[in-house]
Amino acid sequence: MLANPIRPVAAFTSNHPRLAGVLLTLSLALAGWAVSLIPGPAKLGPLACTLLLAAVYRHRFGYPQTLDAGIRFSSGTLLRAAIVLFGLKLDIAEVLRQGLPLLLRSGATVVFSLLAVLAIGRLLRADRKLTALLAIGTAICGAAAIAATAPLLRSKNEDTAISAGLIAVIGTLFATFYTLILPWLPLSPESYGIWSGLTLHEVAHVAMAAAAGGTDALADGLLAKLSRVALLVPLCLVIAAVAKLRSSRSGDPGENQAYTGGFKFPWFLLGFIAASLFGSYALPLLLPDPAPLLQELSYVTTLLLGMAMAGLGLNVSVRDLRSRAMRPLVAMLIASVLLSTLTYWSL
Repeated sequence: MLANPIRPVAAFTSNHPRLAGVLLTLSLALAGWAVSLIPGPAKLGPLACTLLLAAVYRHRFGYPQTLDAGIRFSSGTLLRAAIVLFGLKLDIAEVLRQGLPLLLRSGATVVFSLLAVLAIGRLLRADRKLTALLAIGTAICGAAAIAATAPLLRSKNEDTAISAGLIAVIGTLFATFYTLILPWLPLSPESYGIWSGLTLHEVAHVAMAAAAGGTDALADGLLAKLSRVALLVPLCLVIAAVAKLRSSRSGDPGENQAYTGGFKFPWFLLGFIAASLFGSYALPLLLPDPAPLLQELSYVTTLLLGMAMAGLGLNVSVRDLRSRAMRPLVAMLIASVLLSTLTYWSL
């Protein structure tokens, strides 16, 4: 019988349960990163691998209640820090240089994805919170968008983790399919890259699929994806405004209190904007070649996101996943196929 691997850590840090919880998420994140280096699981990426490992840990050993404070710190505070650092990847200057057409395409992609997933989910009577999170992840940038908007939707950690895991897996399947059919597509490298950037779920999925089309396809794909990422802040502000509007219009004092008490302005989004502006305009003035520093910070961001995904994954119940996730998953799949097909025709 396997021994619980948490016992040595918990014993060593018996007086520091928060530290022990953070160490557990760090261990799972590093393990997930290591697993993602294996050729097969590499297609999932480190975040999805970490989520799966954390869910398996929860299923095998149960949720470590004594370490709850540290786990919540990783899935909350560290997650917001990672989102801020993620902003460094958004080159606002490059997005603006491409002009209005690409931003309009990105806006249309976001609106269509949101409406399609939500409408199909409603027809299927899917779980509303999971469907909303998957709609946002499909529309913007996968797990990062889900993590950023989950507090505004007052979603449970379990729902956030399930949604992030599902979208990572489906995005990987789509990116693999794009790569396989590339030789038969009558698209230029630039058009293929834009198609990938406008339809795939994660930045990593876009990089994986677009790289197969060459350097021009990769550059245009990432640019199209970053144009969608740029819409994360407006989307979050819209969600926040809707929450406040519901709060003010609610006639039920208990419901109104729940909205006002549960809602907090996403201040970390201001950090996301500041990081984007700094990386786009200030950093190139400070460093002749900021690419190496940005690459190192990208590793830090991935590690922090991995620790956050570990914290979220520890909240995943396999039993609930089976009973609640299937219909939202089908809604996201149908909407993703429609998005991919319609965008392809438009090119």
